[in-house]
Amino acid sequence: MSSSTPISYQALSKGTPVQDSNGGQFGSVEHVLQVPELDLFDGVVVKTLAGLRFVDRDHIGTMTESLVETDLTPEQANALPEPQGDEVYRADPGQDEGDGLTAHLGRLFRREHWIQHR
Repeated sequence: MSSSTPISYQALSKGTPVQDSNGGQFGSVEHVLQVPELDLFDGVVVKTLAGLRFVDRDHIGTMTESLVETDLTPEQANALPEPQGDEVYRADPGQDEGDGLTAHLGRLFRREHWIQHR
């Protein structure tokens, strides 16, 4: 997969750069927020110099292995709210352990799965 190929929010990696509409990086992916009962992507929590901030899914454009693009201006990015709620998902480092086919493919393609973190 090339770095310009769009990916699902489920494949986002912690640390992926997040850009504003001018192409400036204002942070990096900390974790993904999801509404589990609806199986719905809610947005991304971004680690910024000012702390953790929430980017709503409506402001997220293309997501690739190497970048998350938003439609936020630099001013809007600086004014993002802190995340609310308790549905936090993080990459599961032990997901591909074992001898099964799914584990083997996961190691081969270096994918990440998100698990709920409490």
